[in-house]
Amino acid sequence: MRFLDRLIPRSITAQITYIVAISVTLGLVVVMAIMLFFLEGNPRYSVTAMAAQVGTVTRQAQASKTDDEVAAILAVARDTGIKVRRVTLSELEISHRDCCLSIEALLLVRRLQSRWGVDALEVVPPPGSDPDQLAVKLNERDALLFDGVSAFSFWTIVLAPLALTLIIVLLFVVLLSIYAVRWIISPLSAVAAAAQSFGRSPDDDRIVSRSGPREIVQVADALNDMRTRIRALLDDRTSMLAAISHDLRTPLTRLRLRAERLTDPVQREGQLHEIARITHMLDETLNYLRGDVRSESLSRIDLPSLLQTVCVEFADVGHVVAYDGPPRLTWKCRPNVLARAITNIVDNATKHGAVVTVSLRLLGERGVEIDVGDDGPGIPPALHEKVFDPFFKGDTARGAAGRSGFGLGLSIARDVVKGHGGEIELLDRAPRGLIVRVRLPGEPAIHRGNIS
Repeated sequence: MRFLDRLIPRSITAQITYIVAISVTLGLVVVMAIMLFFLEGNPRYSVTAMAAQVGTVTRQAQASKTDDEVAAILAVARDTGIKVRRVTLSELEISHRDCCLSIEALLLVRRLQSRWGVDALEVVPPPGSDPDQLAVKLNERDALLFDGVSAFSFWTIVLAPLALTLIIVLLFVVLLSIYAVRWIISPLSAVAAAAQSFGRSPDDDRIVSRSGPREIVQVADALNDMRTRIRALLDDRTSMLAAISHDLRTPLTRLRLRAERLTDPVQREGQLHEIARITHMLDETLNYLRGDVRSESLSRIDLPSLLQTVCVEFADVGHVVAYDGPPRLTWKCRPNVLARAITNIVDNATKHGAVVTVSLRLLGERGVEIDVGDDGPGIPPALHEKVFDPFFKGDTARGAAGRSGFGLGLSIARDVVKGHGGEIELLDRAPRGLIVRVRLPGEPAIHRGNIS
C-alpha cells in the first residue's frame, strides 16, 4: 500500500493531469479491443474481413477441377451472405483506369493484391445495377462477379470508429472526473465545515483531517494552527477579564461604601449615580468580551416565557413593554445569552421610545422571528449597519438619553444572534419608530400551543 501511495500524485494539478491521461488511455484500450474482437471480423466494417471472404472464395474456385465444384463453392458462399456469381468475361465491361470504384472498393482491391495475390478487375456496372461490383478472373473464359463490395462506407471504416473512440474517451473522462471531484472536494468540504463551525460550540475541538491533495493538506495544517492560536488567545482573554473584573469591582465597592457615609445628600446621590454608571459600563464591556455565546450549551426552553420575562422586568421599573405572540412555543437555543441579547435590544428601545412591543412569529421550517418595535424617532437607513459596531453610539440620530454606556448593547445582541446561526436587522416602523428583527433558525417547535 505504501508503494501505491507513492504513485498517487500529491498536487491538484498533477491529479487532474493523471485523470485526463488515464481516461484517454483507458478509452483507447477499450476502443482497440472493440475494433479487434468485434469489428475486425465483420466484413461490413472491415476491409480485411471483406478481402478475406473474396480471396477465400476466389482461391477455392480457382482450385476446383470441375464446373460442378465451382457451382457448389459459389452456392455455399451465397448461403453465407456473399453476393457472387459466375459470368463470362465477354459479358463484362472492364475498365483499366480505376475510375469506377469508390475509395473503399479501391482499398479492397489493394488488399486482395497484397494479401491474397488476387488481381481484381474493375467492372463498369451497367445502368440500374449495383455500382460497387468487383470481378475476379477465374480462368481464361470465366470470372467471378462480386456485388456490394462497398457495403462498408467511409462512415463505417473511419467516422464510426472515430466517434466510438470519442464517446468512450469522454465517458471515461466524465466518470473519472466525478470520482476526482469527490476525491478533491470532499477534503475541501471538511475544511469548510470545520472553519464554519469553529467557535459555535464549546465542544468543537476537532482537528481538520490532513487528507487530500497537497494544497488541501497545507490549508488544513494552517487552519488547525489558526484554531489552536485563536483558542489560546480566547483563554488568555478570559483569564485577563476575570482579573480585571476582580480588581475593578473591589475599589468600586469601597467607593460605594464611602459615598453612602457622606452626610451631604446631594453629593452622596451624585457619587452613587456616577459609581452606578461606571459599574454599568464595566458590566457592559465585560459582557461583550465574555464568551458566553460560545460556552453555553443548547437546551430546549419555552421561548414565549423567556420573552415575557424580559418584558415583565422592564415593566416592573416603569416602562411600557408588552409581549405579542403565541403563549407556548418550545425552541432550542442558548437561553441565558439569548435573554441578554433581547434585554439589550429592549433596553435600547426603552431609551428612545415610550411604548415597546416584543412580537414572536413562527416561520415554519425556517425558524422563528422576534421583532422589538418602539415609537421613537428611528434611525437613518445609512446607520442601520453602523449601530452594530462596538462602541458606536447613535444618540445623535435618536436623541440623547438619560442613561449612557459604551454602545455595546446591539453589538452583543448581534454576536448572540450570529452565534445561534441567525440574522438581525433594523427596519423602519410606520408611522414612526424602529423595529429590530431577529431571525433564529432551528427545528420545528415540539409544542406550539395556540399560534393564531
